[in-house]
Amino acid sequence: MKTYFKPKNNPRVIIIQKLYGKFYNEDNDLDFPKHRFKKFIKDIVLGTIERNDLILEELNSKLGDQFIFKKLDKIFQTILKAATYEFMYKPNLSINIIIKEYLNSSNFFLEDSQTKYLNALLDDLGKKLRSKNARI
Repeated sequence: MKTYFKPKNNPRVIIIQKLYGKFYNEDNDLDFPKHRFKKFIKDIVLGTIERNDLILEELNSKLGDQFIFKKLDKIFQTILKAATYEFMYKPNLSINIIIKEYLNSSNFFLEDSQTKYLNALLDDLGKKLRSKNARI
């Protein structure tokens, strides 16, 4: 049976919203209301904020010279940061699951063409980050 989350209840939609609020509105206070996946949401949000510089460094090094992070939409940047955090620090989650979840969540924020670009970026990034971590 397929589990369906309404956009407002989808943990990754909440993660994207919290991160967007924190990255682009410094005064935004983070609160985590009761939710089935509260611990997971809090872990991803706080971890992404804490390791923001390292995540940006990895994004720039793994996606090549033609990739310019600052030129992307802010919501697109936020999704990439959160997914990168999960690729790097959640090895128990499959690359395919992370990509699928962020693509489903991105439909709430992005247009179809942007979602296809996000899919390609996440696939490339996931393979590069996980292969590096596997060799350690």
